[in-house]
Amino acid sequence: MENARPFQEFARYSSLSVLGMIAISCYILADTFFVSRSLGTNGLAALNLAIPAYNFIHGTGLMLGMGGATRFSICKSRGDDHIANIIFTNTLYLTAIFSAVFLAAGLFFSAPLAIMLGADGAVFDMTATYLQVLLLFSPAFILNDVLLCFVRNDGNPQLAMLATVGSSLSNVVLDYVFMFPFRMGIFGAVLATGMSPVIGVVIMAPHWVKKSKGFHIVKTGFHGESVRFHFSLGFPSLLGQLSSGVVMIIFNSIILQLEGNTGVAAYGVIANISLVVTSIYTGIAQGVQPLVSREYGRGHRESQQTFLRFSMITMLVLSAVIYGVIFLFADPIAAIFNSEHNEMLQQIAVTGLKLYFTSVAFVGYNTIIATYFTSVEEAVPAHVVSLLRGLILIVPMAFILSALWGMTGVWLAFPVTELIVMVVGLYFSAKSRKRG
Repeated sequence: MENARPFQEFARYSSLSVLGMIAISCYILADTFFVSRSLGTNGLAALNLAIPAYNFIHGTGLMLGMGGATRFSICKSRGDDHIANIIFTNTLYLTAIFSAVFLAAGLFFSAPLAIMLGADGAVFDMTATYLQVLLLFSPAFILNDVLLCFVRNDGNPQLAMLATVGSSLSNVVLDYVFMFPFRMGIFGAVLATGMSPVIGVVIMAPHWVKKSKGFHIVKTGFHGESVRFHFSLGFPSLLGQLSSGVVMIIFNSIILQLEGNTGVAAYGVIANISLVVTSIYTGIAQGVQPLVSREYGRGHRESQQTFLRFSMITMLVLSAVIYGVIFLFADPIAAIFNSEHNEMLQQIAVTGLKLYFTSVAFVGYNTIIATYFTSVEEAVPAHVVSLLRGLILIVPMAFILSALWGMTGVWLAFPVTELIVMVVGLYFSAKSRKRG
């Protein structure tokens, strides 16, 4: 890794990370496709109401994985192997604690959560079932996220990518088998999704069980300093996922009032495609993170900026391609998930695709810059960017714009929010360069 040219390193790490993150996002996208084919509009609405729980679980896994692995990379670059192992061990402690919380929610609170998320009589049972099984598989999701981050930061992005692609492909196969030949309905969809991260952990086993690799479980207590790094460095990754979950909850609530379950089903199409698009930017950010953290640990500021510049150029090119495809093919994209040929669903989804995804370049910039700040231990700007995106701006923007312009306002709330946050991110980035 160290002898490669900067762009070759960036291309290798980012491309593998992007493929891996796309594969993870396809967990839910595969469910969306098969549920729409098997259970129609109500199934799609139930799935969309339950998906925010996945964002919370995945966000927790990324927070622990990115926070721990970022500090792990910095310690390794400075030769502090023992501290790096303590960080890994404490990451596993935190994984167990958060897993217990999600397990308890799955065992005792899945029905109240379904009601809180807006499930009515027509979709309540399916929503509650999906939530419960998803939460019961939370330890596998969180551990998979943690190991992916550590394996990638330990110089093995190929295996991390292989694990995510393998687990995602297994989800597609199991989705089909459980929902069609076995006719297991929504339970089959979420069972297939829950089994996928288990397969990912198994695929990564050759790396994390070998004594010759760079991270190991050691005898150590619960270190407050290590925990602080998890939250300060990993919190933006959590907020990135929480923002998706919060947006979905708020949008579902507003759209239920405007267009009912059909509107929620149409938004489900957009939200799930958004998961895939966002995963591309997350992949770029996570792929470049170990490289930026390494250069930061060595004090090479110019190299940090070089990797950031590669990330932003790549993001802009991909954003142009992504929006062009969505704009030109909005109708056939929506039709893929509209098995009942519902004209209302089709019309809402097509309009939403064209408006909602005007945000792509803004989302890409905000995702990458927040991760960059995390990689160089600038927690405050990373937190500000993430909080503005996930909570502070998007919620009032959704209510205000929807009150003014109905569904058009709903679709525009996301790009307007991301544009404002991008301006803030540019300000912090300029300040950071001046300090350097």
